[in-house]
Amino acid sequence: MVGRTAAALGLLVVGFVVAVAAVAVHVRWWGLLLAVVAGVAGILALPPGLRRVAYVAGWLVAVGLAAVPRGEGDYAIAGDLPGYLLLGLSVVMVILALATLPVKPRR
Repeated sequence: MVGRTAAALGLLVVGFVVAVAAVAVHVRWWGLLLAVVAGVAGILALPPGLRRVAYVAGWLVAVGLAAVPRGEGDYAIAGDLPGYLLLGLSVVMVILALATLPVKPRR
């Protein structure tokens, strides 16, 4: 149990770091492509369940913090096509993580 919890916490941090990098480079076409590949590769590399959800939760925290207006009044994720695609990728990642959760059989 402790090992699973430690792995989930580690993947939460990994998802956060990958999303911060994605936010930093998403304004360039190659950066957006890299963000999509990194996000989807993270989802596909992890088994369904707590680990995948932890990775996506870390991703969502970083993207959510970047989408909130900063003190200067601007955003780290702009309201343009790359910004909306990054936000859309985040929604798709949540759907994939939740849709692939293992279902316990009923008795």
